[in-house]
Amino acid sequence: MGYKGTLRAIQAAERRQQRELERRAKDQAKLSAIEQARLEVESHERELEMLVSLHKVQPDTWDWVALAASLPPPRPQRGSYHELQAKQTVLVLQPERRRASDAAIDQARCQDDGAFQEAMQAYAEEMVQWDKTRRLARRILARDPNAYAEALRDLHPLTDLSELRSSFEFTFHSPRLIECTIALNGDAVIPKESKSLTSTGRVSVRAMPKGRWHQIYQDYLCASVLRVAREIFALLPAETVLASALVDGVPSSTAAPARSPVLSVVMPRATFTQLVMDDVNPSEAIGRFGQVRANFKSPRGPETFLPISPFTPADIVQASMEDMNLDGLFTHIRALRERLKAERRRMKLAEIPISATGESS
Repeated sequence: MGYKGTLRAIQAAERRQQRELERRAKDQAKLSAIEQARLEVESHERELEMLVSLHKVQPDTWDWVALAASLPPPRPQRGSYHELQAKQTVLVLQPERRRASDAAIDQARCQDDGAFQEAMQAYAEEMVQWDKTRRLARRILARDPNAYAEALRDLHPLTDLSELRSSFEFTFHSPRLIECTIALNGDAVIPKESKSLTSTGRVSVRAMPKGRWHQIYQDYLCASVLRVAREIFALLPAETVLASALVDGVPSSTAAPARSPVLSVVMPRATFTQLVMDDVNPSEAIGRFGQVRANFKSPRGPETFLPISPFTPADIVQASMEDMNLDGLFTHIRALRERLKAERRRMKLAEIPISATGESS
């Protein structure tokens, strides 16, 4: 083969190699597009699952007895780390250089002073927080409704629900009964479209069927109510939560949509603790409470749900021991026992006041 033939063969090989690289790039782009489509659909499904699983979030349980009896943080001690390190360095220097090392030791001593001042500032802040928490704990154990409100306001247990455009209003009728009004905006939170993968790996976007959208909204509504009650029971020693959920009504051209109550439920702690949140459907869980007002049938008009008349504290029926089944009776006895233990601990704490330094007076 001559020079020109060799050159043509090399050019042909380069073209084949270039076509192979382009083919691989197209295949990679196709796979990347399919993967992106799959991730988009999975993200959409996770969003829907999150909305109907709010009740499954495990809240922090607050041990107010332990907080009321907690010791103050330890007071920091001044250390000499930098000074000792500087002195150790001086010892290995030549004698003629040691005379000039006093400034380095003084500088190291100033570093220790600065570190101690920072530790004392942090200690002062910790002492303020410790004293505030201890006082709040004692007020909660004393069943002070104002302390209940302060705990809900300062500890922010419902931040993630607020990020879903929900708002809350609490009324403390007694240390045992807390009423909560929950305003939800499912129209702005629940997607109006559903996403799925086609056989070719593309994203198919369609209008979500009205029945499915309504069921998701219903589960989201019930999950939010259960989540609020779960947070309250984990945070405060209340025995009953009266929760009413409001949703936006039909908008008009002259006024903002009015919020109407569509769900009202009385949730005693004894019944609530029997629910296994990870395994229960939120709509079914709401139906397990004795006092529920809701009409979850999809209305034919533009309303999302039909409005109801919410419960008031006067409507709450206290279950008598004669009406309880065996499981309910055992739960009631356990709750009474825990309350009695907490009351005894509270009385002991009241008899031995602790000063701000942690020493008994």
